[in-house]
Amino acid sequence: QVQLVESGGGLVQPGGSLKLTCAASGFTFSTYHMNWYRQAPGKERELVAIITNRGSTSYADSVKGRFTISRDNAKNTVYLQMNSLKPEDTAVYYCNAYFSTSYWGQGTQVTVSS
Repeated sequence: QVQLVESGGGLVQPGGSLKLTCAASGFTFSTYHMNWYRQAPGKERELVAIITNRGSTSYADSVKGRFTISRDNAKNTVYLQMNSLKPEDTAVYYCNAYFSTSYWGQGTQVTVSS
């Protein structure tokens, strides 16, 4: 049974940091590209960061220089370190695994507010 379980979301003040974790199981994690998406209220889901199965990374312009995606294949886990958070980063953040098929987590809420 495939599972992607996100954690680490919460309420943080502007300028603060959070680290999201996505624990994967039920598929060969190391072969999959791993992505973080987010969806704010009333907006479409957007791609935030990508890490390929070879470890190459790419970011949306809106988070470049503030967010860092990483993976630990030994732990079947992908991370998203988020620094210098802004109110516009408020969204539900989703973990996605993609290779021959696509899997999604249930999402974790991130709220940036004073």
